[in-house]
Amino acid sequence: MNALRILNVNSSLGLRLGGGTAERTYQMSRFLANQANVQCTVLTLDIDLATERIQGLFPSNHVVLPCLWTRFYVPRTGWRTIKRLVADSDAIHLMGHWSILNVLVYLAAKRAGKPYVVCPAGSLPIFGRSATLKRIYNFLVGNAIIRDASACIAVTASELPHFEMYGVDPSKVVVIPNGVNQADFPLANKQEFLSKYGLPDAPIILFMGRLNPIKGPDLLLLAVIQVAAQLATFQLVFVGPDGGMLGQLVETAEHSGLSGRIHFLGYLSGIDKSAAYRSARLLVVPSRHEAMSIVAIEAGICGTPVLLTDQCGFSDIRDVDTRLEVPATADGIAQGLTQLLSNTGILTTIAPMWNNYVVQRFTWDAIGPSYLALYKRIGVKRGDA
Repeated sequence: MNALRILNVNSSLGLRLGGGTAERTYQMSRFLANQANVQCTVLTLDIDLATERIQGLFPSNHVVLPCLWTRFYVPRTGWRTIKRLVADSDAIHLMGHWSILNVLVYLAAKRAGKPYVVCPAGSLPIFGRSATLKRIYNFLVGNAIIRDASACIAVTASELPHFEMYGVDPSKVVVIPNGVNQADFPLANKQEFLSKYGLPDAPIILFMGRLNPIKGPDLLLLAVIQVAAQLATFQLVFVGPDGGMLGQLVETAEHSGLSGRIHFLGYLSGIDKSAAYRSARLLVVPSRHEAMSIVAIEAGICGTPVLLTDQCGFSDIRDVDTRLEVPATADGIAQGLTQLLSNTGILTTIAPMWNNYVVQRFTWDAIGPSYLALYKRIGVKRGDA
């Protein structure tokens, strides 16, 4: 039998800049490439792309194009390469929405008559900076990319109205959530982690993600300052690259008089990232807007409970405990912190429940087959391998 040839497209695979969509593409590609009679190729740009990241894609193939302009992730070259990759594929998966690389692959796919699916991962609403440019992008080609897709993938059911705004029939949308690979989060030595980063041996409230407004680190910082007296033994640890807010956060921490209890570790990966999750009493996801928090399920696979806002597109967490979701405000987060941390028995009970919930629903062994079912549903035909 000929192999099913899948082309996965994402402008960035680096976790430092690519975030959750980069990790989703990475994990999905590895899963598909390990299935019988499936060949998977990943097309990306050479932005924030470490050698070990590329090596970890195996047995997926990969093609890396040079980037001309990092502000908008514009490829320098590659049209011939893109046409060849599209021609050699049976189906194409476009990740994200505001992407020049997606445009080029879309044009090649339309010309070649190849089916493609698109997973915007919560990015369809015009939110944040460059709003005018995004409207122009949609007018010229973005709307067509979404409407012309053979199928659309929502990360959570909360995204369904986003597709309707683009004129997509609900029958074309399938929900496939984010996933996590348990082997990527090995056991770690807490004391070694604390010593390495100069952290006291005290309970930790953890933030994991880019330090930018959409992720809401300022909301968490203000919430912790608000309840600092009630949670006097807790340390607040920020893990993630600067997305424009680091200076503001440091200044706020210093002015609060709590800078000795607030720590900024920068970007972590590998065993250090696993150790950060496993050393925390609670992960907080204070996002102002997000499709589905991938760090929440990463924490869950490590057995760490999560408090997240109702703007994370992950209200399923209320099935574990309703107290784990709060309004996306400093006051809402502060109330959630005091509810969960004032009694040590609460999180002790929640932690194994959350871990089991993630293992049952959000590992790639559970999620991955949905992709193969989707390609079968849209009638993807295998070509010559």
